Amino acid sequence: MGVAGFAATVAAGGSAAMTRTTTASVQSDADAAAPAHFILSDVTLEDGFVRDQGEIIGTRTGRYDLEIKDGRILSVTPTTAAGSSALPRLSANGRLVLPAFRDMHIHLDKTFYGGPWQAPRPRKGKTIMDMIALERSLLPELLPVSRERAEGLIDLLLEHGTTTARSHCNIDPVSGLKSLEHLNQALENYRGRFSCEIVAFPQHGLLLSEVEPLMRESMGMGVAFVGGLDPTNVDGRMEASLDAMFGIAVDYDKGVDIHLHESGASGAAAIRYMLDTVEKTPSLKGRLTLSHAFALANLPPADLDATAERMAASGVSVASTIPIGRSMMPLARLREKGVRLMSGTDSVIDMWSPFGSGDMLDKANLYAQLYSGSDEFGLSRALAIATGDVLPLNNAGERAWPKAGDAADLVLTDASCSAEAVARTSKRAAVFHGGRMVFGALT
Repeated sequence: MGVAGFAATVAAGGSAAMTRTTTASVQSDADAAAPAHFILSDVTLEDGFVRDQGEIIGTRTGRYDLEIKDGRILSVTPTTAAGSSALPRLSANGRLVLPAFRDMHIHLDKTFYGGPWQAPRPRKGKTIMDMIALERSLLPELLPVSRERAEGLIDLLLEHGTTTARSHCNIDPVSGLKSLEHLNQALENYRGRFSCEIVAFPQHGLLLSEVEPLMRESMGMGVAFVGGLDPTNVDGRMEASLDAMFGIAVDYDKGVDIHLHESGASGAAAIRYMLDTVEKTPSLKGRLTLSHAFALANLPPADLDATAERMAASGVSVASTIPIGRSMMPLARLREKGVRLMSGTDSVIDMWSPFGSGDMLDKANLYAQLYSGSDEFGLSRALAIATGDVLPLNNAGERAWPKAGDAADLVLTDASCSAEAVARTSKRAAVFHGGRMVFGALT
């Protein structure tokens, strides 16, 4: 039986289960009856690596049952021919279970997705200021449909297995706080099915567009992070721009996630200034994310290592879209130095880019191609960029996930192991968030 039948079965005698069909999926409504305690049976889990003369050449797997209660995994036991529990059962039919994905850099609030096809305007010869001016002209058209478009984009993420995201949301003179209000409405409509951290993002420049008062007002509207943008190229005053950004964060006890596209000396100077600030401000330790951070790609090796060591010591993370370009981001080296890496799909068809798929397995696949290699071990390690560093097997080949007590945030895939899922971006059959099926259908 599918998700509707399963919900109806466990809800017998209680409130009626409800489902909604969307263009992307069949999923429970936020107010639908959801099973609090059930068995997800006959799942494939990874048991260890297969070795030949010391080399990892494959992955061993087995069939298991997951007992799930109140959104968490209570137990992991081998599948038997006849289940002994009287609990409701939902069969995975042998599908591989992976940790749910995390898209840690996306813009849910301003997208063409869900509307007519629209390619970005030509970028050749245009500056960042030209692009900001263009966005100002487009925002009035996007605002009336921004909640609806955000919900469509959330459906797309769920279809691909992403149940947690960090979304930047415009705070600018054109949209004011409307984009944030609409995004909050969309997230409320998906409460219990999708989790999202919001970054208040001054897309038109924190100082340039004089939005510090609006940024401060937004801090009471569900915002978790203070954003920023290219303090030299856009605001023209690096230290003043960064001080204003950090000042808001300290005053409201928020984290910071800044878009830093500046790839040359100004970007490197901004990174050094931010590290100096974090090192002397205890409340910012572990709470700064550098999104993009292209300047790291152009640092000499010794400078990169020293910078990465400072970042790791202060808990500064990097959110990268894993770009392909003239300068390759040193993500593997950053990870070696202990820097936390995150990734995201960024623009999913908007005025900035038409290429975002909303699929974090695409990012894992790209990471493997660029950094970790095409062998079984490298492919399996690349999955970490999509899952927030949660992997089924640790580097020694011991099962690290899932285990009792873990959140029941799961993706069921048509793959034999995580290496195949990354290499082939395998189809997702069902997705669970907090023990609730939020996409797909199982029998």
